[in-house]
Amino acid sequence: MRLRSLLFVPGDRPERFAKAAASGADAIILDLEDSVSPANKDMAREAVADYLAGTREVITLVRVNPLDGHMTAADVAAVAAAAPDAIMLPKAEGAPSIAQLDTILRSEGGDAGHLPPILPIATETPAAIFTLGSYREARERLVGLTWGAEDLPAAIGAATSREADGSYTEPYRVARALTLFAAHGAGVAAIDTVFPAIKDEGGLSAYAARARRDGFTGMMAIHPSQVAPINAAFTPSADEVARAQAIVDAFAANPGAGVLQIDGKMIDAPHLKQARHILSLAD
Repeated sequence: MRLRSLLFVPGDRPERFAKAAASGADAIILDLEDSVSPANKDMAREAVADYLAGTREVITLVRVNPLDGHMTAADVAAVAAAAPDAIMLPKAEGAPSIAQLDTILRSEGGDAGHLPPILPIATETPAAIFTLGSYREARERLVGLTWGAEDLPAAIGAATSREADGSYTEPYRVARALTLFAAHGAGVAAIDTVFPAIKDEGGLSAYAARARRDGFTGMMAIHPSQVAPINAAFTPSADEVARAQAIVDAFAANPGAGVLQIDGKMIDAPHLKQARHILSLAD
């Protein structure tokens, strides 16, 4: 499941579903949580279920409501029969939250042998930060891990998660980094959070490029215009692919070598691993 870009769509705006699916995003997230008012929850569930029951053009996730809000079971009951490709779980708190959601999926969704994988938003509560390492225990149920920079500061009474220039303050740099390592520790996709300035394409491109540099494999989006820059950032360039292929070919031609020289630079096992990763992204 390739997840460079994941585009949010409010679940109570079904007229936007097809446009989102045609945006070029690798996946769309039909949202039943924050973007839908309490009065529109039932209508959103019905609209999402109707869409899922049709022909899908793209990987489709559903973001359900948090486990502590007593709406998760109703969300799952409404959409499970239509088999979403994955469930996004907000305010997740480690492997216990995955187990709790699985209990609801089995209860409301039927066939336990075909439970959809889960994409937790892993840093939205203070307690969640201390459970990030536990996702390794539930790795077979995960499609990835992502994080959020909005709910956590609200939960602890912080004024903001960002500096004046848009960069994260120190606590949220830590949350981002821990999510990155937790995802790779579990062997699943590391998905960076949204870039809220919709009209700042340059800022988005720079942010997405840094995310890929740091080891994230994809990023969430809140507007169709953000999809193309995100996809570009997480797709290796022709030069990157050529260099990666040269490294792989060099080691293939010298199977007993631990260290080689290419273009005057020494390369070894970590370079080979990175080269294979780049080629996998290109594929």
